Amino acid sequence: MSLVSLQPPGWPQPKGYANGMAGRGKTVLLGGQIGWDAEGRFAGGFIGQVEQALRNILAVLAEAGGGPEHIGRMTWYVADMAEYRDSLRALGPVYRAVMGRHFPAMTLVQVVALVEPEARVEIEATALIPD
Repeated sequence: MSLVSLQPPGWPQPKGYANGMAGRGKTVLLGGQIGWDAEGRFAGGFIGQVEQALRNILAVLAEAGGGPEHIGRMTWYVADMAEYRDSLRALGPVYRAVMGRHFPAMTLVQVVALVEPEARVEIEATALIPD
């Protein structure tokens, strides 16, 4: 594996993310992806948009020869934190269906708006693909 989770001694184990990741390889910077398909059609609801945004990240990453296991960092921008929190039960299975059990370092913030008015989430990522 090209990435190693960084866990300071005595810290509680994070759930669904890593405190930090370290690795070597080709750096791939993935711009923010939203929940629309190749034709610009949005998936339905917050969970549908998260799933499509994750699939879009993996499609771009595949162009560099990478997969979900190479993602070291993700930043999630959500339009409504309450909507995110209300979706947590459904979010886990959808995340694992797309990303597997790979949990990179993650940040999640609420923003006032996203560029596309219909977008509920935008996710950007950084990946390291082994040389």
